[in-house]
Amino acid sequence: MSSPETTLIQRAGDGVRTAIGVGGLIAVVLGLLIMFFPLKSGEVALQIVAAVVAAYALVVGVVYIGSSIFSRTLGGWARTGHIVLGLLYIVGGVIMMVNLGATAVVLAIFLSVTIGILWLFEGVLALTVLKQSSNKVWTVVYAIISIIAGVVLLFSPFMGAITLWLLLGISMVVLGIVQVVRAFSVKPSAV
Repeated sequence: MSSPETTLIQRAGDGVRTAIGVGGLIAVVLGLLIMFFPLKSGEVALQIVAAVVAAYALVVGVVYIGSSIFSRTLGGWARTGHIVLGLLYIVGGVIMMVNLGATAVVLAIFLSVTIGILWLFEGVLALTVLKQSSNKVWTVVYAIISIIAGVVLLFSPFMGAITLWLLLGISMVVLGIVQVVRAFSVKPSAV
């Protein structure tokens, strides 16, 4: 007969395994949606992100205006500056909310260009430390791949964003499958 503590631990372990398995299944489904419908799924995801960014801008705008109105320490120019900044945030938030599709495209291109610039600098940086590297061949290979990938993202940011989105989908499918297998094949005490 098992004690109540053992039963509680087994139930908790079963709950954790189930949660891991369900999380893995969700990752597989989302990954497949990304892989089979990359443009539509990317559009939906980026519009959600755009809505969050727009809502953030609206809230920050209201906070700036509110803090400037109710502040007892701000002087005239600082108060005016906070009000103007708050209004700019609100106008930007409203523009983003009204144009979620355009905001999503701008966010995708911005992300892709940012990653491209980072990879380009990372490749150049790898070449600058080539003398100190213990394995010069791999450092040069890494630098060349990083520079090429960065340039490609800079010159075709939209295609780069789609490619990065597809890689995310593939990763989600693979990791989701591993998570499901792990959840349902491991003994309860090992989770």
